[in-house]
Amino acid sequence: MAASRYKVLVDALASDIRSGRLAPGVRLPTHRGLAAREGIAVVTATRVYAELETMGLVSREQGRGTFVRDIAVPAGHGIDQQVVATDAVDLNFNYPSLPGQADLLRQALRELATAGDLDTLLRYQPHRGRPQDRASIAQHLRRRGITTDADRVLIAGGAQHGLAITVMATLNAGDVVAVDALTYPGFKVLAHAFHLDLAPIPATAAGPDLDALEKLCATRPVRAIYTMPTLHNPLGWVMPATDRTRLIKIARHHGPLIIEDASYAYLVENPPPPLAATAPDITVYVSGLSKSVATGLRVGFVVAPPSTVPSLERAIRATTWNTPALTTAIACRWLDDGTVDQLEAQKRDDAKARQAIARQELAGLPLISHPSSYFTWLPLPDDARADRLTATLARQHISVATAEPFTTSPHTPQAIRLALGSTDLDSLQSTLRTVRRAAVEDAYA
Repeated sequence: MAASRYKVLVDALASDIRSGRLAPGVRLPTHRGLAAREGIAVVTATRVYAELETMGLVSREQGRGTFVRDIAVPAGHGIDQQVVATDAVDLNFNYPSLPGQADLLRQALRELATAGDLDTLLRYQPHRGRPQDRASIAQHLRRRGITTDADRVLIAGGAQHGLAITVMATLNAGDVVAVDALTYPGFKVLAHAFHLDLAPIPATAAGPDLDALEKLCATRPVRAIYTMPTLHNPLGWVMPATDRTRLIKIARHHGPLIIEDASYAYLVENPPPPLAATAPDITVYVSGLSKSVATGLRVGFVVAPPSTVPSLERAIRATTWNTPALTTAIACRWLDDGTVDQLEAQKRDDAKARQAIARQELAGLPLISHPSSYFTWLPLPDDARADRLTATLARQHISVATAEPFTTSPHTPQAIRLALGSTDLDSLQSTLRTVRRAAVEDAYA
């Protein structure tokens, strides 16, 4: 049996299990039954089941057969990332934190406790935020290259909420949205929940393949383009200025809205101007403070064309009424007094240090990353299995993500994403050393 045929069969069964088409507890055909059904040798069928067992997707019971396991990723079209075990080193999720941030919070709470307007924080707030808070965010965005007034700013409960209200306010079920073939899993969750049709765009080394995007827009009714031009997750690219200009030109010609996700943009020094700075009339810009300050500070912001602001405001009312006033007050104090700028600068340095460790410990492997990002992408050879590598690492109490949560195309590449921001530097170094050893033994042997 050709190696490609064997791989296709393993991939098909793995996909059926992860998607829920094969439910937990289902008994699979016997080895002979699978061989007869697929027209393969019994020894090859045995190899297929052994591979699925190594990946943690099936279990064999002596005298009873092979059964689908109850796996950590539930039915949901591969949009959910696995929950990280409490005893595992977390290279799956990013929640970067710096020493002393808890002290900053204590000080902020003490200052709020003596503030004269504390009573107002216990009341309902305007749906899109108080004018003075939106003005603080507008001032912050000017340092990111976006000149806007407070009337175009809406305060959300984190960047994910900002994306959610953007989808609710601007798109309908069945709408076609152009996305990168590898993209942020949280947007896949939204697309699934709101029944959007994601159309994947292949990647180049510096961003989406704009020829493919233009062809897509010419042949299908694309309603929006979801993009991360400044520090793409998971590939870490920063789209060149010329490509940004062309993307905007494509959008203006064919009419789709641009949804610009800038959650990690703060990590890049002197990037090209955001799309929202050049095309504010057709771009919804979404970002927040969860990555640049703390994941528990669920304050996001949306900058939108004036025509979309009322519908975005209604979406905020429908989902949260308003962002919690207490967290918004803390965030805006830190925006005004320079604390956010200071934390962002420190995290850029921290991310650079972590990338340097990754390059050192994973030297010789084909890493894809930005020198100041909190994640790195490790492609594997075509005949390797990312699930097998993640299972090997899980047994060593290391959690990483495969390409599946990020994939929007029918083909899931064999690769893993390593989040570098959630463990201390000493642990990161030793953990990446273990990752390298496992990768070499499992994938590059």
